[in-house]
Amino acid sequence: MTSDRDFLDPFLADELTSLVSRAAAAVMDIRASTVAVRLKSDASPVTAADHASEEIIMQGLSRLLPGIMVVSEEASAQSAPQSLSSTFILVDPLDGTREFIAGRDEFTINLAIVVGTRPVLGVVSAPALHGIWRGVVSRGAERLHLAPGAATKAARDKTALNTAVPDREHLRAVVSRSHMDEATAAWLSDKSGLELLSIGSALKFCRVAEGAADIYPRLAPTMEWDVAAGDAVLTAAGGAVTTPEGKPLVYGRIETGLRIPAFIAWGRRDTAAISRT
Repeated sequence: MTSDRDFLDPFLADELTSLVSRAAAAVMDIRASTVAVRLKSDASPVTAADHASEEIIMQGLSRLLPGIMVVSEEASAQSAPQSLSSTFILVDPLDGTREFIAGRDEFTINLAIVVGTRPVLGVVSAPALHGIWRGVVSRGAERLHLAPGAATKAARDKTALNTAVPDREHLRAVVSRSHMDEATAAWLSDKSGLELLSIGSALKFCRVAEGAADIYPRLAPTMEWDVAAGDAVLTAAGGAVTTPEGKPLVYGRIETGLRIPAFIAWGRRDTAAISRT
C-alpha cells in the first residue's frame, strides 16, 4: 500500500489532476446534450454526468492508488461505508449539480486524500471554466488553466495561490447560491461591512484560496466529500477550515454518516477576530 509520504509526491498530484481532467471532459460532453435528471432518496438531483465522472475517477484511482479505500458520493448513496481505514479518498464526482442543471458554470469535481482525520491533498476542477485548483498541505497550492480532458503537462499556466490579508473595513464573504440557510444568514447579518458574493459548489473554497474572498461560512449540514478537497486547497494556500467554534474539522466520522454539521472557511486565521467586530 502507498505510504503517507507518497501522497506529497508532485507526480501523484499531476496524475490525479489528469484523472480529474478526464472526468471533466466526460461531464462537458454530457452537458452538451439533453441532461436527464432524477432525484435520489434525499431529494437531491443526480444526472448521467455524476455517474460518468464517478466511473472514470474510480477506475483511475484503482490504478493509481490500489488498495486505498475510496468514498464517492454516488456509490455511497447506494451503499454507505460501514468503516474506514486511516487513509482514504473522498470524491464528489459533480459538486453543484443544481448549477449544472441550470446551465451555470459553477460546478466542480472534487477529490481529496485524507490521512488520519485531515485532508492532505485536494483537487478541485471547474470544467466549464477550464480551471483546476489543487493543493498539497505543507507544500502549497496553485491554479491551473487546463482544458477538460487535457493532461496536467498541457496546462497553459500555473499560478501559486495565496490567501489575502483581510481588510478590516471590507471583508468579502462567499455564500452558497443554491443552499443558503437561516443560520448562515443570521451569522452574516450579525457582521458589519461584509460584501456578499454568491457562488455555487466548491468554487467558494477556491475563491478564498486565491484571495478573491476572505470568508466562506456554512452553518448548515453538508457532506465530507463536498468539503475535503476545498479544505486541502485552502489550507495549502494559507487558510483554514474550522468548526464555528474554531476547531479543525474532523473527517472520516462514520458515526455521523460522514456529515459535517457546520464550518467556516477562513482566508487567514486572523480574519476570525476581525469578523467579530
